[in-house]
Amino acid sequence: MSEHKILLDESELPTHWYNVIPDLPTPMAPYMGPDKQPVTPESMQAIFPPAIIEQEMSDQRWIEIPEPVREALYLWRPSPLYRAKRLEKMLDTPARIYFKYEGVSPAGSHKPNSAVAQAYYNKQAGIHRMTTETGAGQWGSSLALAGQMFGLDVRVYMVDVSYRQKPFRRSMMETWGAEVIPSPSRNTEAGRNALDKDPENPGSLGLAISEAVEEAAGRKDTNYGLGSVLNHVLLHQTVIGQEAKKQFEKVGDSPDVILAPCGGGSNVGGIMFPFLADKAAGKDIRMVAVEPTSCPTLTRGHYAYDYGDSVGLTPIMKMYTLGHDFMPPGIHAGGLRYHGDSVLVSQLYHEGILEAVAVPQVATFEAGVMFARAQGIIPAPESAHAVRAAIDEALQAKEEGKEKTILFTLSGHGHFDMAAYDRYFAGELEDFDYPEDALGKALRTLPDIE
Repeated sequence: MSEHKILLDESELPTHWYNVIPDLPTPMAPYMGPDKQPVTPESMQAIFPPAIIEQEMSDQRWIEIPEPVREALYLWRPSPLYRAKRLEKMLDTPARIYFKYEGVSPAGSHKPNSAVAQAYYNKQAGIHRMTTETGAGQWGSSLALAGQMFGLDVRVYMVDVSYRQKPFRRSMMETWGAEVIPSPSRNTEAGRNALDKDPENPGSLGLAISEAVEEAAGRKDTNYGLGSVLNHVLLHQTVIGQEAKKQFEKVGDSPDVILAPCGGGSNVGGIMFPFLADKAAGKDIRMVAVEPTSCPTLTRGHYAYDYGDSVGLTPIMKMYTLGHDFMPPGIHAGGLRYHGDSVLVSQLYHEGILEAVAVPQVATFEAGVMFARAQGIIPAPESAHAVRAAIDEALQAKEEGKEKTILFTLSGHGHFDMAAYDRYFAGELEDFDYPEDALGKALRTLPDIE
């Protein structure tokens, strides 16, 4: 196999999204309302268009991708699958390392795969504005892009610490016409309450979600867009894994282990879900979500019902959680800061179908630099978590003297995240293990739902 990059024709772009729900070993845990009853479609109409609600609750295995969405996806899809031969040589490993590169999108990450679909469905429903949150800036950039493509105004609540750390992500959003507001803000009740309690509040994804949802629910012309966690978002991302399967067929190989960075779960669902049928059919394939030790949702969180935001405006979902009032440490520069995880990813992990590993911050940036010096692409800090785990898998194969095929999602480039790399080179980054007492406190704030 001499290929360095494996490409697909535009005609091979998937025509349907893959919905994993019909193939789950056990039924998905339902979303619950504050009355401890399952959430109805009607209760979600205040912030989502009908088509998104239908997808969120669908038990249909294949859902057709509308032609206007495919036309938008053609700008960067199908994305390339690379064989990381230079990294293999650097590591002197018998492992074959592949990565699916999502940094080819205009926003530089995998996030537009869902953003264009959400913008399209909202436009079809007569919506004129969308609100959303963003942490590292990749999702906010993606919805800003999609809003521009489909003629929607976009307001982004950006986690304050990221707003300050990543000014060029903010510039990208504004270039595409979005309004960007640091969160917590004085625009919403959720933001005002947070600032009244702590004027120096650095913000969190859960709090930014609260602000975006509050505004969307209060305006008839405005809906909310989410970049991860919910079922319809993971559904839209399955174009990644579907393409990867076709690309592996072209080179006569298949992965033994699949790795993806994990914050809310969109990367994990996107690359792994289309391979679950192979695993169910008996193929020995490991699927590993990679998260930071400073935000160890799967590896150390509680599997319980919890809110998706900080103040309890969202449905209550059964997931691995650090508690909806979780605040990530300010020293954490690598993204993946969400307190919970996708219900689907959480359930598959709980049932032992998916694995999870947490990696420390300094080693993650070390891996990002190694990858950049081998392959030329500077990975986003979030993506570097998967790079770290892939390198560790390759070094283990070297130690054992075994061949192994490794696949990971390089979910985005780091061109707008260089301040974090600057801190790494200056020796300012440190490892942080989330304290046990903080994990215990999360139990006391969880909703009383079994």
